Amino acid sequence: MAERRREALACGVAAGLGMAGYALAAALRGAWPPGAAETAVPFHAQLWDLVHGETTGDLLFTWNSGYGAPFLADFFAYLMNPFSWPAALLPRDQAQLAVFLVALGSIGLGTGLMTHALGRLHAGPHWLRAVAALGYGLCAWVPTVGGAAPMWLWGLVSLPLLVLAGDWCLHERRWVAGTLCVALAWAGNLYTAAMATITAGLVLAVRLAAVRRPFKAVVRVTGRAVTTAGLGVLLAAPVLFVGVRAAQEAQPESPVQPLGPSGLGGHLAQLLPGTQSGRPLPDVSIGLLGLLLVAGLPFNRRVRPRERIVWCALLALVVLSFVWTPTVLVWHGLAIPAGGPYRAAFVLSGLLVLAGWVSLVHRPDTPTLLGGAAVVALVAGIAAAHRPVHGSTWALLALGGAVLLAALWTLEHRHTDRRAGAAATAVLGAAVLGGAVWSAYAALGTPAGGTPSGAAVRAAHAALRQAADWPRARSDPGPHAFTPNDPLLLDGQGGGYSSGSLPTVTALLLHDLGAGWSAGGRLTRSVTDPVGRALFAVRTQLADGPPPNGFTVARSAAPPLVTVLPAGSAPDTSSVWSRQESLLGGPVYDVPGLVPAGGPEPAQHGSSGWSVPATPAGSDGTAFTAACTPGATAYFHGVWFDGTVSGLAASYRSDGEQPTTAVPIHELGTVPADGVVRVVLRADTVTQVPARPVGCLRPGALDAAVARLTATGARSVTAGGHTLAAALPPGSTGTALLSVPATAGWTCATGGGRPTAPTSVLGMIGVPLGAGADRISCSFRPPGLTEGLLLALAAAAVTTLTGVFGRLRHRPTRTPRRIRRAAHRGRADG
Repeated sequence: MAERRREALACGVAAGLGMAGYALAAALRGAWPPGAAETAVPFHAQLWDLVHGETTGDLLFTWNSGYGAPFLADFFAYLMNPFSWPAALLPRDQAQLAVFLVALGSIGLGTGLMTHALGRLHAGPHWLRAVAALGYGLCAWVPTVGGAAPMWLWGLVSLPLLVLAGDWCLHERRWVAGTLCVALAWAGNLYTAAMATITAGLVLAVRLAAVRRPFKAVVRVTGRAVTTAGLGVLLAAPVLFVGVRAAQEAQPESPVQPLGPSGLGGHLAQLLPGTQSGRPLPDVSIGLLGLLLVAGLPFNRRVRPRERIVWCALLALVVLSFVWTPTVLVWHGLAIPAGGPYRAAFVLSGLLVLAGWVSLVHRPDTPTLLGGAAVVALVAGIAAAHRPVHGSTWALLALGGAVLLAALWTLEHRHTDRRAGAAATAVLGAAVLGGAVWSAYAALGTPAGGTPSGAAVRAAHAALRQAADWPRARSDPGPHAFTPNDPLLLDGQGGGYSSGSLPTVTALLLHDLGAGWSAGGRLTRSVTDPVGRALFAVRTQLADGPPPNGFTVARSAAPPLVTVLPAGSAPDTSSVWSRQESLLGGPVYDVPGLVPAGGPEPAQHGSSGWSVPATPAGSDGTAFTAACTPGATAYFHGVWFDGTVSGLAASYRSDGEQPTTAVPIHELGTVPADGVVRVVLRADTVTQVPARPVGCLRPGALDAAVARLTATGARSVTAGGHTLAAALPPGSTGTALLSVPATAGWTCATGGGRPTAPTSVLGMIGVPLGAGADRISCSFRPPGLTEGLLLALAAAAVTTLTGVFGRLRHRPTRTPRRIRRAAHRGRADG
């Protein structure tokens, strides 16, 4: 019992120091983790709304973003870290603090579990294990990658948790507990769990190879590990199946270049403390102590040669897998993530800490310490020869190295002196914590400028809540933007959504209707033109405005969410304007052809559009003219155009880049009395615009279309968390059009009939009304959820039965009561 208390105390102290170090670095820097406000904060605000019943959707579906999008896969991806859930206990406007607390909790639990896992790898002093684990809990990956995406920080917990499960497999015990650990890792975050599972499997393989064992024992351990992992993953099958199906339906990531030649010096520099390259390189630094121990492992003669060889071989193989594109693809689920090709770096940091502990627990002697110091000096020299190394890094290497070597030398030569050992351990702990705080301080960077004030966000949230008219109409936070996920942050019903699971159907629908996108379609924007807003039943939106809040509330007329297209309507997809008219059910635009009118000569490619040459210095740009109805409002849709657009009363910057960044429709102004619209394009590079990028909205045409759609559309609309129903005029025929993207998982019924899959009308949900119907009802169920639940139930049954039979088989045999009574009487008689 005393040993358990000491173990718990050591793990708790390690966890506390890890959290304190991260918090201290953030406080000194005065900055939150970079990027956390863009995705993590809005999702945690949405979690608050879900728990408190303050949102229109539910776990299965969100009406907030993408004008209606599947949500369960995103809940699993962004909010399944158990430390996210207490966010509901804080005020809603403290979502940023909630995200920070998620990071602290994950760091603390991961550090504590690694402390315990090191003891299972090799028994050793509690406080030394806590010091070594700090290098893992505060590794460079934490502030640079994990802090900005707290869901990935669950991987920091998963790795030591799965290493412990592998240890139980090695000793052939606690099969059920190991299975539950695997399930917990995979349920918490699918992405990092896969990386951690591979790594834990490699660690188990190393431990099997490090000691000679009978072949039968190896087979038993391997079989136990495979069944533990398999059943654990199946217990998390809902997360797995929903996530995989969502990934299949999701907009692909924008293409990225294969890993470029970063050079040996660049990669080696990442091992040094306090280095920030600003380039896509793996953040694997575990601090100077860990680096010294790993570098000295090959020289540590107290570690068995077989064990030294397998650990060094494992590290070499994993390091190589981080610089070879095919293996980087394997680490990241066969897709190099855009903007972060080394998200798996935490597993390499974990392996370095484990290998360093193998050396530390065998008390590195003087030759080992000198060998490790020489290797570190060589690494620093090679790194400095290829790229600048900050002066603070040299100071850490020189002063910190001397202190650490002295403390390690004391541990070796005075290990029988408890006071000397305690002092040396304290010095090691202080040095590791100080170096980690400095490294995190450097990684967090300077506070981001232009961050919206909390008061402005609260004002926008209140404005949308006051204007809420759901489900009669939408209140859209766009095009004004605090974050890429404003609809979640402000609880509106907009088109903006930034998600790795954003359906391709949603991205293409908004793109085809003239909304902008970024990240190759994984970040959509709300529609910005009046026809687009009418198509999505947007009656209230936030537009850019003056200080202090930076927005104004704008209102417009819009039909209901469910309208009726007449039978025989044939969609026209020749331009963005014709697509809008097809969904609107009638013409509202003049769509003129363009006529070159001066400047660098463009090249016409028929229906593919115009190639606009780069504008030479001093030139006015390529000019076009188009003829429209006088008094109409002219709009321009350049899509991928990169340059400056000027026309009528407008001039704006267009930052298009095919296929990653699409520019939305922009208003040019009122068509003059001569009916001529002149547009001047100043292109930065050779770029392309559509064949008919100009559309002129005729006066009164949209109002007439909205009135017609309102008269023939739904009399009333009701919406649940993942359902939508509408009462139509009696005998309605044609197609009921729901202003919701036609994502997989919807079923609809007309007039109380049998639910069937709806059709897609240019990407929107269409429900054929047949001979006539007076009502429709639709419901959404995430693809993969049913199969996942069935498999999880089967796995739970197998796990439970295995646990019960295991306990029965190992339960001590009790002597029958009659025999015990007879024996007792015999003793009494005697």
